[in-house]
Amino acid sequence: MKKYDYVKTQREDVAEISEKHVPLVRKVMKLYTRLNVFVYKKTKGRFMKHFPGGFPICIVTMTGKKSGIKREIPLIHLPHGVDKYIVASQGGMNKNPVWYYNIAANPNIEIMVYGKNNRYIATQITSDEKAAIWPHLLSLYPDFDEYQARTDRDIPVFKCSPE
Repeated sequence: MKKYDYVKTQREDVAEISEKHVPLVRKVMKLYTRLNVFVYKKTKGRFMKHFPGGFPICIVTMTGKKSGIKREIPLIHLPHGVDKYIVASQGGMNKNPVWYYNIAANPNIEIMVYGKNNRYIATQITSDEKAAIWPHLLSLYPDFDEYQARTDRDIPVFKCSPE
């Protein structure tokens, strides 16, 4: 069991995601993602603009690693100055989300916030950089701490800088 000094939540305080439930969780996430992207884009960010709990989202557009097709996913909007951060947490599941591999292979992305699209270059930050930015990320979405406590993988974080 890995521990990270900057993560305040303890593993024993976090509910595990049962391996038998992972396929169902992924299917629900995929269906909700499609609906969220469709509604958000059609309304230019006026509807379905928050995750449960009132956390604002953005739509990240990337290029598929294998297919070369544009892919879109709603993620928590994590601004920091002119940059934005995206966290491949997937609720603390033991595998990275598929979109992580797309962005790692093709770092030129677009991020839509409240109907406005901008181009960014995503760079995966180091573990030390992650530890430094972690308090800011938690100020925007506290559940990240629980997600990191739930998994042994070092949840990847990308810093997205304007092109």
